[in-house]
Amino acid sequence: MNIIVVSHRHGQTRTISLGGLARLFLFIGLCGLPLVVGYWGYQLAVYSDDSLFNEHSAQAWKDELAAQRDELRRTRQHAGEQLDALMSRMAQLQARLLRIDALGERITTIAKLDRGEFDFSAAPALGGPETGELGEAYQLPEFVEVMDQLAQQIEDREQQLEVLETLLGNRKIQNDVFLAGRPIKKGWMSSRFGRRTDPINGRLAWHSGVDFAGKDGSDIVAVASGVVTWSASRHGYGRMVEINHGGGFSTRYAHAKENLVKVGDVVKKGQIVALMGSSGRSTGPHVHFEVYKNGRAVDPARYIYRTRRR
Repeated sequence: MNIIVVSHRHGQTRTISLGGLARLFLFIGLCGLPLVVGYWGYQLAVYSDDSLFNEHSAQAWKDELAAQRDELRRTRQHAGEQLDALMSRMAQLQARLLRIDALGERITTIAKLDRGEFDFSAAPALGGPETGELGEAYQLPEFVEVMDQLAQQIEDREQQLEVLETLLGNRKIQNDVFLAGRPIKKGWMSSRFGRRTDPINGRLAWHSGVDFAGKDGSDIVAVASGVVTWSASRHGYGRMVEINHGGGFSTRYAHAKENLVKVGDVVKKGQIVALMGSSGRSTGPHVHFEVYKNGRAVDPARYIYRTRRR
């Protein structure tokens, strides 16, 4: 067997003759080379697998999975906390709305408004024609921002209603202690304030109140709210009720047949405090009505015909 070698540099050729033994070794080498390469590739593959799937790599994968589980758990916990916070916020808003409804009901009662017009127990009536949508429903975090804005608006309205309630309450108190009206429901004025002829002895005397005649046992009412400071017999007055209204004002209701209140009672404007009679120095069933301002008797007529506050 001859092997011809050609030189590219000089263009010369060289012939090499191989004997039988050389040809045998060359044949074995050419046939065995693929086997050697395959074996080395197998070993390399086995070595690589061992490096990828050994104990350390398996533990690393387990650690990574555990970390992902922890992250998922924390995410779920955070979402649950956010949901709880939203539910708590919603409960606070509902509580505020209930308080506003209660304030509204109270104001409606104090202001004597029409309950049919201002019904705080029902949702307000809403409506309108359907129009094009302006966008999608609220999404987080926009939903949270809108809820915070709603809470602020509710708080503002609540403060305004509290101020309004205070003003209306003060106005009601002022109206209750505002002296106005007659101390009777039925009857007529039989004697005025000032100088007059005494009905018992016929002499000229000073009358410190006004008299209202009426039916025996008819109602005597308070002309303003206050506290009872006297409820018993008194010389010249017979059975008498005295009420302190504050602000230096007090009233007296004398010659009663029966007193219906006792000392310390809190009475309201228009409340029945006694029954008309003729006890004490009297000629018949009537009520002697006096008004005192800072301890001095004044003409009750200016309060009897006084315009009531609105």
